[in-house]
Amino acid sequence: MARESKKSEAKARTGIRWRRWAWTAVGGVVFVSTAWAGLRVRQFALADPQFKLLREKPDALVVSGLKYTPRLKVSRVFASDFGHSIFSVPLEARRRRLLAIDWVEDATVLRVWPDRLTVQIHERTPVAFVFFRSGVLLIDGDGVLLDPPAQAQFTFPVLSGIREEEPDDLRRERVRAMLRVQDDLGYLAKDISEVNVSDTENIRMVAQVEQRAIELIIGETNFAQRYQNFLNHYPEIRKRSPGARTFDLRLDDRITTKD
Repeated sequence: MARESKKSEAKARTGIRWRRWAWTAVGGVVFVSTAWAGLRVRQFALADPQFKLLREKPDALVVSGLKYTPRLKVSRVFASDFGHSIFSVPLEARRRRLLAIDWVEDATVLRVWPDRLTVQIHERTPVAFVFFRSGVLLIDGDGVLLDPPAQAQFTFPVLSGIREEEPDDLRRERVRAMLRVQDDLGYLAKDISEVNVSDTENIRMVAQVEQRAIELIIGETNFAQRYQNFLNHYPEIRKRSPGARTFDLRLDDRITTKD
């Protein structure tokens, strides 16, 4: 009986091994067949003329969201893709090249069946002018420098105290200091023509008060309160010191005239 039991167990183990081998063989055939089919589909998608991106088709490359970004710069990113299948276009690589364009903050690139690409651009929002020896540029809230677009008009203040060669994180910190000033001032910010953030703990700004350019040292906090207090007392201050053009507002209970 024991001998027959062992024979039965051996047969059972042999049967299990054969089933495992059979399933493994089936799985291998399925894998190879799937891979082969996938390869054939890829070859078809890359070679069939119906999927080619053609310059002759006006809607082959559709770009939306452009206002200040030069369309030519965007088109150049895809120049090498024309004449090839849309499925050969490396979308993420093209997106990275778009993000290298100064005005582009974000971009989406999609394939549209059977032979088109669509590009959605989200542009940066400038917040101030900056003046360098190389010329006048715009700057956005992240400290990115932007070439002023042709025939565009902006009414931003000048942001001074920024150097063209300084690190991006430092430039970003200085821009955000200016934005804090503007946010705190609210509607009062309309008369501010320049903000100097060379020292973010002692921010200066130039305000147009009674048709005069007045420089104010406003520190790093309580901007609206200090500025409104100055406006309330300025008629009296001007009578006492008619030639004064610079004032220190960093002490909330007093206004100091600077020579």
